[in-house]
Amino acid sequence: MKIAVAVTGASGSIYAKLLLESLAKLGDQVEEVGLVWSENAFTVWQYELGNEDYKSFPFKVWQKNDFMAPFASGSSSYHALIICPCSMGTVGRIAAGISNDLITRAADVMLKERRKLICVVRETPYNLIHLRNMTAVTEAGGIICPATPSFYSRPANMEEAANTVVERALQLAGVSMKGYKWQEDK
Repeated sequence: MKIAVAVTGASGSIYAKLLLESLAKLGDQVEEVGLVWSENAFTVWQYELGNEDYKSFPFKVWQKNDFMAPFASGSSSYHALIICPCSMGTVGRIAAGISNDLITRAADVMLKERRKLICVVRETPYNLIHLRNMTAVTEAGGIICPATPSFYSRPANMEEAANTVVERALQLAGVSMKGYKWQEDK
């Protein structure tokens, strides 16, 4: 399976970090990861996580305006796009069909090809425009996966809590995960 990952400048860099770390360990299930960053994603990562570890992942990084990336075309064999974290501005552009950069073009491709588009949205509270945009993306075939941790697994720290969202996003993309599953760990 090939997965594209887009990281926007929404708060929630920990989700992107954990997602990329998980994908780096899933070589048996994921043969290729294409990665694209919004301009503000680096600034938010540095502010929230206090490092530049985003430079260390072993994935091909595509520039945000490089429409030569394979996942910018429906003829590619990419199975899914996970936007994590996904800003409401990005959701709005996707909902309106505006493909002004590689992130929104890749989302458009996933929708038109009926492939997996998972938007790990990070905003609270939602206003009516956010809700309508998320509805439009959902009606077009995308999946809204709010960055809302679950607590069934009794996470011991912030990373474990955030990882419940990451594992869910990967499951939605079709990756088999061994994380906590309600009433299946008894």
